[in-house]
Amino acid sequence: MLHAMSALRRAALAVLAVAVLAAPGAARAEGMPQLDFSTPLTTSQVYWGAAIFVVLYLLLSRVGLPKVGAVIEQRAVHIAADLDAARAQKTQADAAVAELTATMQRSRAEAQGEVNRAVDQAKAAAAAQASALNARLEAQLKTAEARIGEARAAAMSALHQVASDTATTVIARLTGASPDPRRVDAAVAAALTARGQG
Repeated sequence: MLHAMSALRRAALAVLAVAVLAAPGAARAEGMPQLDFSTPLTTSQVYWGAAIFVVLYLLLSRVGLPKVGAVIEQRAVHIAADLDAARAQKTQADAAVAELTATMQRSRAEAQGEVNRAVDQAKAAAAAQASALNARLEAQLKTAEARIGEARAAAMSALHQVASDTATTVIARLTGASPDPRRVDAAVAAALTARGQG
């Protein structure tokens, strides 16, 4: 920054020197009366202009430009500090996002585990209920089959008795004589056995 200002000063002085030295010749050559150095008014104006330029140059180079340079440097330092703070905040934000993402994934996994456990428990409870219901239905089925068997046996016994009585009555009516009850029972039993009902 200081190197640039000193180069600027040198360039400004060189331009001023060339302008002061070249002005009288250029003015005469082009016929500009306001730069005719043969008149004292023009000479005093040029000297006062040069003196004011040198004073302004010195004031700006010694007072104004250093203040502007200091403000620019202070602003650059402030911007750099702000950028560093922004980078630090971004790093913290990225870490927070990563932590939040990890926490959400952990929470999802835990929730899925709870759901799976609940589903497994529900399946186990349903299987237990189905097993208990099947056992109860199996017991009721066996009881019903036993009752059906008893009813069938009772019906078959009654059928044997009814068939024997019917056969005795039919034989007595047809022949007029009462048949032998043992022979009728044996014939009815044989007939029922042959039909698979005995």
